[in-house]
Amino acid sequence: MANISDFKSQMIGGGARPNQFRVELSFPADLNIPNAGLAAQAAQFLCDSTSLPGSTISNVPVAYRGRTVNFAGERSFQPWNISVYTDTDFLIRNAMEKWQSLVQNYASTEGVTNPSRYQADMTVHQLDRNGGILKTYFFKDAYPTDIGAIQLSYGTDNQIENFSVTFQYNYFTSDSTDQDNTAVSEIPLFPRDNRGV
Repeated sequence: MANISDFKSQMIGGGARPNQFRVELSFPADLNIPNAGLAAQAAQFLCDSTSLPGSTISNVPVAYRGRTVNFAGERSFQPWNISVYTDTDFLIRNAMEKWQSLVQNYASTEGVTNPSRYQADMTVHQLDRNGGILKTYFFKDAYPTDIGAIQLSYGTDNQIENFSVTFQYNYFTSDSTDQDNTAVSEIPLFPRDNRGV
């Protein structure tokens, strides 16, 4: 019969904590977005929430003599969302709006059409309480499809504005999955003790 000691022995490191993470944004270098480097640096501190992605493989049911036989279908990827604190420079929001405007102009339908020019890779790290990396996800070929509204109100006190950004991307990998058809054992992992915030 299991007891508390048995349970504690299985909760390695005291358990992963949802408030210990770091988002690493990158911006397409070819677009020359103003202050993109500063925005990427600030995002490691000002991204206040996000998620580690789920994984879905569709099922293909096939009827055979009165029975349903199941086969693996295609993999689908859900959009990735972040929430960002707003500083008084609007640094990250301005960079996101400029990125979107280069994909498609706000005042016209003109914009960059080559995906390799407007897509960039993103990373999210699950951290331990000492800043070490426990788990890493890589989002490939991402770009912002939705920049959320910021609600303003005279009656809102003791809060800092934040806004959401939704990214579409082609696929994600992690430090425990195949990456670009490379065997898991060949994937270079970031040193866990050298990548604190």
